Amino acid sequence: MTLYIATSNPGKLRDFAAAASQDINLSPLPGIKEIPAPAEDEPTFEGNARLKAIYYSNHAPGEIVIADDSGLEVDALHGAPGVRSARYADDHHFHGPGKTDERNNLYLLEALSKVPTQNPTARYHCVLAAARDGKILAIGDGTVEGEILSTPRGTGGFGYDPLFYLPEQNKTMAELDIKTKLAFSHRGRAVVHLLAKLADNKQ
Repeated sequence: MTLYIATSNPGKLRDFAAAASQDINLSPLPGIKEIPAPAEDEPTFEGNARLKAIYYSNHAPGEIVIADDSGLEVDALHGAPGVRSARYADDHHFHGPGKTDERNNLYLLEALSKVPTQNPTARYHCVLAAARDGKILAIGDGTVEGEILSTPRGTGGFGYDPLFYLPEQNKTMAELDIKTKLAFSHRGRAVVHLLAKLADNKQ
């Protein structure tokens, strides 16, 4: 069975592919780069995931399309960057060096420098929505708890992975191999949850 992922982000596609079961093929939605992206203006991860799943499923008649919204929630920052995780630095007009992920990480460290908390607690949160022909079929949710380091570690992963530390692993997300990461990551847990919901809906 093939499910189509409404993303062209190579990091997300790699994570989804590693999390799929043997009888489920998770593939990028064909032609997604030519489809104008919808405005992600909902205040919650679930709202944005639903919006995107409905929108992109209408571009693939008869197929099940999965969309995600995910991000980092830092307790000391009252849940920020949250749904704005991918645009955190840009939202605050931070023009540091590097590409988007690097600038987001630098701005996060700058924001935390004003907070008197060492290794603040945080979580990655992912919500997946599956839709067919504009109708939501199932929602999957996953989180993983961790801490934010003051300096990045590791070269794997993407987003905030070099700063997101997992005490039980004594590593950041960026230091884990992909299979280990997906065994307990927010995205891996959301995929498992979503696939279980879709299987239940078939019964």
